[in-house]
Amino acid sequence: MYQNINAETQKIVTIALKSLQNAVISAIEFTHRKKTKRENYAVRSPFDNNGKKKKNNWLLEFDSWIDSGMYRMFADGSERWENIRVFFQKFRVTGYKKAMVEIVDEGITIGLVGLILLLALALPAFDETNKNWRDKEEYSVVFLDRYGKEIGRRGVRQADSDEIDTLPDHFIKAVLATEDRRFFEHYGIDFLGLGRALAENVRANSVVQGGSSISQQLAKNLFLTNERTIERKIKEAFLAFWLETNLTKNEILKLYLDRAYMGGGNFGIAAASEFYFEKSAKDLSLSEAAMLAGLFKAPTKYAPHINLPNARARANEVLTNMVQASFMTEGQVVAARKKPATPVERNDDEGPNYFMDWAFEEVQEIARGLPDKTFFAKSTVDVDLQKAAEEAISSHLRQFGKEKGVSEAAMVVMDNEGAVRAMVGGDDYGASQFNRATNSRRQPGSSFKPFVYATAVEELELTETSRVVDGPVCITTAGRSWCPGNYAGRYRGRIDLQTAIVKSINTIPVKFYVGADGRKGIGGQKIVDNARNMGIESELIMSPAMVLGANGLTVIEMATGYGTFMTGGYRINRHGITQLTNSQGEVIYDRRKAGFRSERVLSERTVGVMNRMMAQIPEWGTARNAALEGIRAAGKTGTTNSYRDAWFVGFTGNFVGAVWMGNDNYKPTRRLTGGNLPAMIWKQFMTFAHQNIDLKPVPYIDNPLPSVPEKEAGDNLAGAIQPVLRPKTLSEAAEDTLRDLGRKLRSVKPVKQPQVLALIEQKAQTAQ
Repeated sequence: MYQNINAETQKIVTIALKSLQNAVISAIEFTHRKKTKRENYAVRSPFDNNGKKKKNNWLLEFDSWIDSGMYRMFADGSERWENIRVFFQKFRVTGYKKAMVEIVDEGITIGLVGLILLLALALPAFDETNKNWRDKEEYSVVFLDRYGKEIGRRGVRQADSDEIDTLPDHFIKAVLATEDRRFFEHYGIDFLGLGRALAENVRANSVVQGGSSISQQLAKNLFLTNERTIERKIKEAFLAFWLETNLTKNEILKLYLDRAYMGGGNFGIAAASEFYFEKSAKDLSLSEAAMLAGLFKAPTKYAPHINLPNARARANEVLTNMVQASFMTEGQVVAARKKPATPVERNDDEGPNYFMDWAFEEVQEIARGLPDKTFFAKSTVDVDLQKAAEEAISSHLRQFGKEKGVSEAAMVVMDNEGAVRAMVGGDDYGASQFNRATNSRRQPGSSFKPFVYATAVEELELTETSRVVDGPVCITTAGRSWCPGNYAGRYRGRIDLQTAIVKSINTIPVKFYVGADGRKGIGGQKIVDNARNMGIESELIMSPAMVLGANGLTVIEMATGYGTFMTGGYRINRHGITQLTNSQGEVIYDRRKAGFRSERVLSERTVGVMNRMMAQIPEWGTARNAALEGIRAAGKTGTTNSYRDAWFVGFTGNFVGAVWMGNDNYKPTRRLTGGNLPAMIWKQFMTFAHQNIDLKPVPYIDNPLPSVPEKEAGDNLAGAIQPVLRPKTLSEAAEDTLRDLGRKLRSVKPVKQPQVLALIEQKAQTAQ
């Protein structure tokens, strides 16, 4: 083959072979020289196991293993990532599809973050689930007013219903058709029901349907309050899921039927059935079931003993709901439409429910450890004053509520011994059993200033004529400056202390706190201690803003605190129960024998200065709407930022009363101030409360009747005041006599009818 190629090609091949030969020879020679060099220098092999290097061999192997392992890991990872990238490349979108995917992705991300935040808000509510929430109190209490007349019950009417399976089928259908048609289909929240309710409300341009499921309503009844806030709705939703997870549908429905308020002081369907129809819930007719099912929405509005036409109209709506839900046909309900239910005759007055809820807790505290569980509780409430308080609030809300953008109010009235005479916890107990008078903490605004002024008068030895400077004041905290201003937007300069409180100047209390104009500051601790001694129980966070009412307080606390001014410096012992009697008629608690003592918490001098200053506020200050004709009154208004809360707290020598107005959802009102509706409500009530009673002077004020000269006022007090028309409470001796008589009557054996007839005939013959 070599001979077949041309000469030129042969020449190239020869050169190439010669070059290869030279390279091989060079390599052999180089290898030989290196070997000879290693032998000459006796170089030890790094892999030789002999000698001192042996102990480092494992380190080299371990290092090699790490290097190779890391290389394989990254190589394999890179390969897998490439495979994943290639796989997802198939799902790559562009154009408008990519925009849609981005929107969905962002929505999922925001949704997850929002869900975490909502869960964080709801977590505090789950603490209630750790308590024994299934148990109800064992006590059965019949409440009497201050004169001994029955006004309502607690405990005894909160009875469990029979098992769901034993209740009439038409009653269960009536409840579900009205409250939650898809109860057995959803898992706590009925989103379809929410949509349907929203559509109906939009169509009617008002709230005609609610979207809360039975599980949500039960969560509210068991664990929450009726405050209309976003936080409460969030907790309600999570707790509804919790109930669905931990209870069966029948258990949820039974708890709902047992715990819902049904009007007339009744909780639960069993108690309501006995109260309205004097029969067991198992025996309810269709018309009666429809009437009771209609109470869940607004028990006070639709209670048959309050407004029978309203109750029957509502029952007719329930029957319509049953037909629309396909639970019954029109033919099956026509008889119930033609012959509506007729409840038994009851007193058409709703008892003081907010007061009884609060007083029931006091009964439980008193009766703790006693063997008795059934009591007759003589309370401090005055029914006439209670009605006057309710009417004052409801009339002003009806007339001015929409105009002022306010929907709720609360009021507490006490006498100078601390007895609660009236309590209003909201506009409608049937719509909301949340007691805003005792459980809602709202910022009191300037109505907190008397606690600050009293502390300043005590500590700095001020009088009403002491000079103070109304001027700019700024406080820097954590790099931020707070410079409170006055409501009028201007400063008055050097004024007396009385003008400062009468005109509700904001800068003066702040200066008292920090110290200014040559006076030392009184600080927050002394204000807190003073407020505590006067009856404030809520937590008070010490800061300069506290002097302007930044801490949340309850209405009953504010009334208690101002009661110290009414009593001349003594803290009043707030109470709602004066006597407990067991079922045998034995008195087991009498407050008059309990040894309560009033403790002086303010000096006479301080109370005198404060009362003389606050008596001017209704005269020429911010509370002129609260001025009483011919009666000396004192008090202070309060209005918070953004007009969320409006207060007036005032007192005479006879009563102290606190009034709050606002919205449950903290929505600002339309510039409602404490000197407006709250002062007007207070005046309307106090005008009624002081009719035909012995007027008591405000301590350390010489003239109790401001519109009458001092000499005439003294003569009037001596004998011109008309006597009290309301019945007095019985004396202790009279009560003991009646109690003994009651025991004797209970021990007498009943007389049979033939014996009665024979006795009557004998008397007739004797008379002849």
